[in-house]
Amino acid sequence: MIKRAWRVLIPMFILFAFEFSNFTIAQDYGDDDQQPAAPPPAQDNCDGIFLAYYFISRHKIYPLLKNAEKQAWAFNSTATIINTGSYELKAWKMYIGFQHKEILVAANGAVLLNGDDFPAQVGNNGTYFSGSQQTDLKTSISTGGDYNQIQAEIQISGTQFGVKPSVTPMPRTIRLVNDGYKCPSPTKRKTAMSVCCVRNPKSKVSSSVTTKFLPRQKGDLSISYDITQAYGNNYQAQVTMENTSPLGRLDHWNISWEWMRGEFIYNMKGAYTHKIDYLPCIYGAPGQYYQQMDFSKVMNCEKKPVITDLPRERANDTQVGKIPYCCRNGSLLPPIMDATKSKSVFQLQVFKLPPDLDRTTLYPPEQWKVSGVINPDYKCGQPIRVDPAQFPDPSGLQASSLAIASWQVVCNMTRPQNKKNKCCVSFSAYYNESVIPCNTCACGCANTKKCNPSARAMFLPPEALLVPFENRSAMAVAWAKIKHFHVPKPLPCGDNCGISINWHVLSDFKDGWTARVTLFNWMPMNFEDWFTAVEMKKDGGRGYENAYSFNGTRLSDLNNILFFQGLKGLNFLVMETNGTKPNGPKVPGKQQSVISFKKARTPGIEVAKGHGFPAKVFFNGEECALPTQIPAYGNRNHVNLIVVIFLSILTFTM
Repeated sequence: MIKRAWRVLIPMFILFAFEFSNFTIAQDYGDDDQQPAAPPPAQDNCDGIFLAYYFISRHKIYPLLKNAEKQAWAFNSTATIINTGSYELKAWKMYIGFQHKEILVAANGAVLLNGDDFPAQVGNNGTYFSGSQQTDLKTSISTGGDYNQIQAEIQISGTQFGVKPSVTPMPRTIRLVNDGYKCPSPTKRKTAMSVCCVRNPKSKVSSSVTTKFLPRQKGDLSISYDITQAYGNNYQAQVTMENTSPLGRLDHWNISWEWMRGEFIYNMKGAYTHKIDYLPCIYGAPGQYYQQMDFSKVMNCEKKPVITDLPRERANDTQVGKIPYCCRNGSLLPPIMDATKSKSVFQLQVFKLPPDLDRTTLYPPEQWKVSGVINPDYKCGQPIRVDPAQFPDPSGLQASSLAIASWQVVCNMTRPQNKKNKCCVSFSAYYNESVIPCNTCACGCANTKKCNPSARAMFLPPEALLVPFENRSAMAVAWAKIKHFHVPKPLPCGDNCGISINWHVLSDFKDGWTARVTLFNWMPMNFEDWFTAVEMKKDGGRGYENAYSFNGTRLSDLNNILFFQGLKGLNFLVMETNGTKPNGPKVPGKQQSVISFKKARTPGIEVAKGHGFPAKVFFNGEECALPTQIPAYGNRNHVNLIVVIFLSILTFTM
C-alpha cells in the first residue's frame, strides 16, 4: 500500500516541480528566460575571426506601461570574439548594431571605443567595442590553444525599448571593424547571431610588418602615454598631446581619464590636478596597503582626475616645470600657426596596487576626455598599445632611448549639436539695410521664462552689432517698426555666444568682390593667437586674393578653406570692457579686416545670390552657428550710404 502511494506521489511531485519552475520563469512578465545557444558549427570552419552574439534574457522594468513602444526592458546578452585563424589580431574592434533604443549599463570585458561612460545611449545606430584588459587576440598556434588568450567575451547588460514580448530583441548586425578584414552578413538564429570575418587579400594592410605592436594611428589630436621608468609598485609616465589638425586647437585645456586598477598620482611635473585630494587614498585600498606612506604629499587619489596645464611663469620652476613643451597656460595651437606650440607634455609618478606589483604589469588609464574653452569638442578612443616611443638620450649623445611601454589615444573633432555651439555668425551685405543676426539660442538658452527660444531672430540695424544682446531689444523693435517687420511676442531669446563674427559682403564688381569680417569678443577673457577659418560656397575660396588686416592663407588641400590670424602685434582679441559712460552698454573686443576675391578663378560665381557667403565658419577650431538665411537683394543706392556710414563708425571705434 505504501509503495503504491509513493508511485503516485513521485510523478505528482515531478509535475509540481515542473509547474513551479515555469511559474518562476514567468516572473519576466511573459518572456521566456533564454539560455545562451551552443557555439555554432561555423566556428570550426572559420579561418579568421569568429564573432557571435547571444541574447540571454530580459524582463520588464518600471514603469510598467500599456504602450509596448514605450515599455522599458532590462536585458542581458553576451558577445564573443575568437581568433580562429593563423594571424594575431591586435587591438580588436567589434561593432554591434543595436536597434531597439538600447541604453548600455555595463559591458564587462570591453570598453566603448568612442570613450563614452556608462550608462551609454547607443540608440538605433549601434556602437563599437574594444578590449578592456585583453586588447589583442593571439592565435591558437602560438598559445597551444589557450582560449584565455585567443578569445574575448563581453557581458552586456542594459535597457531597451519598444519590443513586444513575442519578439526576440536581436541587433541588426555584428562585424569586425579592424583594417584588413572583410565580413559577410551574419548568420541569424532566434537568440544567436554569428559571422566569420576573414583577411581581405586586396587590403593595403601589409602582412610583412614585423613590429610587435600596432603602428600609430592618425587623428586630429594624438595623445601618447609613455612609461619611461618602472619599479615594483610605481612607475614614471610622460603624457604628450600633439595637435595634428590644421583647424584643431585647445585653450586652457583640461584632460581627464579613469584609473581602472586603483592607481593614484603621487606627483606631477608640467601640469597639475584641479584637486589636491588624498582622502580617497587614506580611506581606501591604497591606505590599507601603503600604511607607512605620508599621503599628505600625494597629489591626487581620484578615480577620474582632471588635469590642466601650468601657467607660463612656472615654466622654469625646478620642482614642477623644466619640461619641454610644458607650461603654456593650456594653449595648443594648430601646426599651421606655430609647430612649436602644437604640442604639450607633462610627467607623473603613478603608484599601483596588488596584484600589479612588478615592473612589467603595466596598464594605461582609460576613458580619456579632452576639452577647452571655445574650442572644438573632441571624442577620444581607447588607448591602444603601440611601439615604444623614442626620446633623445639624456647624455646628449647621438642616440635614442626607448620607453618601456607606450599607448596611443586618438581624439577627433566632432561637429557641435544644434544650439550647442560656442560661437555664431551674422550676415549683412551692401545691398540690404538689415543685418541677419546670429540664430536664437545658437549657443544654448539657460533661461527662457521671459523670451521665446523658438522664434526667429529679429533683423537688426547695422549699429546694433556693436552692443550686447541685452541692449539690442529696443533697437530691434524700433527697426522692425520702421521696416514693418513682424515683432514676435515674447521677443526671441539671445544667441548667448561668447564670440560672434559678422560676415559683410562689401562690394561686387566685374572682376572681383570684397567682404569684411569682424570678430566680436563678448567674454571676460582675452584670446591670444586667435584664428578664424572660412569655407566658402561654390568653392569660392579659390578666388581668394588678399586679407588687408589679417594674415590670410588659402588651404588648397583642405577644401580651399581660408585661414586668418592676427598680424604680428595684433594677435590679441581683447575681452569685453566697460563703455565710456558709467551706465552705458559694455564694449566687445574687436578685430576686423577686408578680404578681396578675384572672379577669374571662380567663373560663374554670383555673389549677391548667396555665393558670397560662407558655408562654414570656425573660431579657434570651433565650428560656429550660421544664420538660416542670407540678406535679400534690395535697393543698392539707398543702402550703400547707410552701410558705409556704419562701417566707418565701426572702424573708428576699433
